[in-house]
Amino acid sequence: MKALDFHDFKTEDRFEFSLDGAFNPHERLEDELEPFLQALERYSGNWMPDVVGGVRQRKYARAAIWKALDEKRRQRSAAVGLYRTEWPPLDMTLRLRFSSPSPSLHISIRVQPLSVFSDPMRCRSFAELVRAWATRYPTPHALAHSMADSNLAGSPCHGRDEETSARDGFDKIYEVFWLNVFGPKLVESVGRERVLSTPAHLVEELPNGSVLLVLWPTAAGFASDEARVAQARAHVHLRPDLDFDTVLRTLRERSAALVPVEPRFHPDVAPFLSRLPDVFAISERQRKIAELNTFRPPEPEEWLPVALSSDVENPERVLTSYGDLSEGLVAALHTKVPSIMDATPESLTDLDFHFWRENFPERYKRDLIDGHTAPAVGAYLGGILVRRLGGTWVPRQRLEESQVRVGQRVWLPFLRARRYMHSRQSLLDSSLTQFFREAERHRA
Repeated sequence: MKALDFHDFKTEDRFEFSLDGAFNPHERLEDELEPFLQALERYSGNWMPDVVGGVRQRKYARAAIWKALDEKRRQRSAAVGLYRTEWPPLDMTLRLRFSSPSPSLHISIRVQPLSVFSDPMRCRSFAELVRAWATRYPTPHALAHSMADSNLAGSPCHGRDEETSARDGFDKIYEVFWLNVFGPKLVESVGRERVLSTPAHLVEELPNGSVLLVLWPTAAGFASDEARVAQARAHVHLRPDLDFDTVLRTLRERSAALVPVEPRFHPDVAPFLSRLPDVFAISERQRKIAELNTFRPPEPEEWLPVALSSDVENPERVLTSYGDLSEGLVAALHTKVPSIMDATPESLTDLDFHFWRENFPERYKRDLIDGHTAPAVGAYLGGILVRRLGGTWVPRQRLEESQVRVGQRVWLPFLRARRYMHSRQSLLDSSLTQFFREAERHRA
């Protein structure tokens, strides 16, 4: 059976949950995990996993979980993945750490999209699930929230370096999320009476001294102004040293950063630019779309109104060398950029995206780029002008002077490729996609 993969769906904000709780590794594992599984099966509803991932994927069953944990068992840890074959996609992990002095049970849940948790009843069931887990597996801190907004909040480091964050954990109220579990130590540091009097949708003291706090009826409604006001009030209540207006302003800025921005990319590079936002974290995506909407690529300068005559003794041999360069690029990249085999305008866009995503000009040695990659890209680009626009090669001894005649203009693909490979920004400013579009316009 094949589980759904987030990558097969449009990238959207996700619902995320994490809990690190205590468990007893000396008890029989099936008994120790029974409360975990009972709560999951009772409260998960339409996001209940139906696939267990071990060495291979199996249909969800208790026996499949024990098998997967046994397969993934190491000296100090074991882990199992839980997924779904039907919408909504789920990526869930149960990880057990057996090392002393603090054996732990880690649960992480990601469900896409966040809108799955726009139903108050479903959100209430999730709170019941967390109540059961946090009661049975005491935790210093647990949270459920929008993945994008968590990123904007700086979670989990909250401005600290990773080493400090790992050492100290959530040792004070850095943020109040949609759902929170504050462990006994954190509650005592804030003041139990203060925590229990927090203005929120749900505040409940658990039998082990932890406090479960839910800010708003639905997780998906976190960015509304009413929810942000409630979030600011709760945060300032728990942290009297903070200023309400400042906290609320920051939350509103985060909401504004997540408002969808309609793409309005320059038409010549839209096929290329439209693929870039997905590379960025969801929390940065709308800002990036807004930036790309303002981008205007410089007009291509790699052309001449009149062709220079060929100055090579054996044009056929030179053209064969161009073909060899182009074939070398295809051989090197056909796995990562399969469409390169087709030699179409879409192949050029795929190359643009590949080189940009890899930050190729700034990751690889300059002598490799100038001596091999840029000439190969130039030959491939020129070949597409010949094949798709009816162009004609005019070879020259100096590679960057070699031309392709298309209509009333001659184009300089090797020169374009050299400028293109100068930096990551030049991949945008001198894209192969735009160069082809410009040549296509002047074909007649």
